[in-house]
Amino acid sequence: MGFIDKQILPEDDADLIDAYSRTVADAVDRVGPAVSHIERLGGRGGHGSGFAISPDGLIITNNHVVEAAQAVRIRTPDGITCEGRVVGRDADTDIAVIRAETSLAAWAELGDSKRLKRGRVAIAIGNPLGFEWTVTAGVISALGRSVRAANGRMIDDVIQTDAALNPGNSGGPLVSSAGEVVGVNTAVIQGAQGIAFAVSANTANFVVSEILRFGRVRRAFIGVSADTVALPRRVALHAGLQGDSSVRLRRVDPGSPADLGGLRAGDLILAIDTRPVAGVDDLVRLLDADRIARESAFLIFNLQGAIETKRVLPIARPA
Repeated sequence: MGFIDKQILPEDDADLIDAYSRTVADAVDRVGPAVSHIERLGGRGGHGSGFAISPDGLIITNNHVVEAAQAVRIRTPDGITCEGRVVGRDADTDIAVIRAETSLAAWAELGDSKRLKRGRVAIAIGNPLGFEWTVTAGVISALGRSVRAANGRMIDDVIQTDAALNPGNSGGPLVSSAGEVVGVNTAVIQGAQGIAFAVSANTANFVVSEILRFGRVRRAFIGVSADTVALPRRVALHAGLQGDSSVRLRRVDPGSPADLGGLRAGDLILAIDTRPVAGVDDLVRLLDADRIARESAFLIFNLQGAIETKRVLPIARPA
């Protein structure tokens, strides 16, 4: 983009540019002081971004920024450098929580990402490629995306933005025009331009709450391995399903909740509590903490060619 001379713009357009600039600057003034540079200590070094969410030194970043480290070095915009410990991490959402060894002067608020709309201003703050406290701005390109985490699991409710992100932005905040953190910057598509992703603030809020209460994010466990397969049309019609795929159980662990509930290798899982299961990602998504110790109805197509319902009592997934 070339230089824009405001003197040759219509007065209304110049006012709009000024209003946009003030909006971005105000949001950065509000959240920027809470953004830290995070350096991994021990083992293989690395760095990224993070942001404080409380005055007692609680910081959100990405799981892939801290990886297996137990300690990190934190540097804040006001010149404070201190160490911090990793309180907990969740590879499934690429979120980690750090506790700084000292109190922090600034912190940011997590907003309600469900209130976002496409086209709204999105501002990223972080430390891309070592250039500390860099600000980029764009718009919310799409909502409700799903992207695959480094461990292969799908992260749901992801925000797509065209705000420029680069290595080092990971873990930094995506900020709304109101100065609220609406996402945690997490990924870019290599080779693409204008496509970047942030874990939604609502997901981050849930993960932080779980980590602070339980030390990890609880998820339900039934003891199976599975893959996504084509669903025969006749089976879909008979079961009242619209999709063309389902989940086939490759293995059922002996003595597991699935085994005790009567699921067997080769069964197709069609639905859980009437919610369709069109693939492994759906199965993972439906086995959330709310299903722990709550009996669920699994609609299956078994090896004998019959559709039946099995009752399964999920347990908490082992750490």
